[in-house]
Amino acid sequence: MTPMKNWTLAAATGIAAMLGSAAQAVEIEYWQYFFDARVTAMEQLIDNFEAANPDITVTMTHFPYADYRTKVAAAIPAGEGPDVVQLFYGWLNDYVAAELIQPLPADAFPPDQIEADFFPMVGAMRDGDNYWALPTAVRSLALFYNERLFEEAGIDAPPETLDELVELAAKMTKRDGAGNMTQAGFTIGMNAQDHHWFREVLVRQMGGEPYMDDYRTVNYNSDAGIKAIEFYTGLAGDDGVAAFGFMDEPQAAFKAGRAGMHIDGSFRIGSLNKTRGLKWGVTELPANADGERFNYSSYWVNAITTKAEGEKYDAAVKFMAYVTSDEAMQIWLDVVGELPAKPSVGMTEANASDPVFGPFIRGLAYANTTKFANESGQRQILMDMVQRMDIEGQSAADSIAVAAEAEQKLLDEYYQ
Repeated sequence: MTPMKNWTLAAATGIAAMLGSAAQAVEIEYWQYFFDARVTAMEQLIDNFEAANPDITVTMTHFPYADYRTKVAAAIPAGEGPDVVQLFYGWLNDYVAAELIQPLPADAFPPDQIEADFFPMVGAMRDGDNYWALPTAVRSLALFYNERLFEEAGIDAPPETLDELVELAAKMTKRDGAGNMTQAGFTIGMNAQDHHWFREVLVRQMGGEPYMDDYRTVNYNSDAGIKAIEFYTGLAGDDGVAAFGFMDEPQAAFKAGRAGMHIDGSFRIGSLNKTRGLKWGVTELPANADGERFNYSSYWVNAITTKAEGEKYDAAVKFMAYVTSDEAMQIWLDVVGELPAKPSVGMTEANASDPVFGPFIRGLAYANTTKFANESGQRQILMDMVQRMDIEGQSAADSIAVAAEAEQKLLDEYYQ
């Protein structure tokens, strides 16, 4: 049995808690940003871990997303804060450069074993002979739809193609006497998940490649990129099936039952399940006219911070092993709706064919992962691109050229 599997088995069964006759109680801190389903899932994982390891206590702290990175960056250098921390995969380089995290020990987390057990996208966390972090779950996108609005509009099945998406959305769109939208056939907004849909799905479906040189060179300023953004903004323009700013946020419109269809991540499942009166279904993202499907995948990872030393470090290693175990991944899927990071869990017949999780899991087979230098900054550039077209009337070609130049400058400054 490999060292990594030994760690996982020990964490899961409590064998590790019995190693050594002089084991003493130790407390470690775990930090993550606040998302209700994630907090619930981690509480369950901590309970399981502590039951199997009675000599270790894990204290969880969470912050609003907007404050999270600032809190982590301030706490760890001061010798405070988490021993194990959650971070977005796109932040890894920043955390390493700032010496906020330390590499996972190769004896407990052998790189070859990780690459055999996890989905390939996790390889972005490796540098040389070590991994810096590992996910419990990964994400992909899918199309949510309101079953009640489908029934009212006489729609029997969700769309298979982009053309069908527009056609069905039109049947569910409603406006008042003044022409104001009261019900959207489809949600739209780069402030949510649409910036991923544009880059990794629409640009590729139009025949393009969003980036080159391992995501260091912008490549969507092309005929394919122009077609992609024209299709996207056309949903709120000539097609008239969506409206920018409708109910402020796309997910809010869908949760309120005021939108027929909505593209979002698998992490949304938990909150939708708690939305009273909302009857919804989910399907894979629509294909293009040639039947080609693409998707976007991302993930949050857990890492051991540079604050963890001595017995806290040993406890953090054990905790890391458990939160990346098969058991933990299945719990995370059930509670949060984020997809297991290992095929051994995600690609079981029950999970891959599940009516809710299945579309997301199947989407991993044709997903691409954007390597961000600054996700919020790169998202804002695409938000500005759409705003110039929607409010200022700038052409697609001109607006996408401005966006590409701004994003390339951001990338150049980051990688210089």
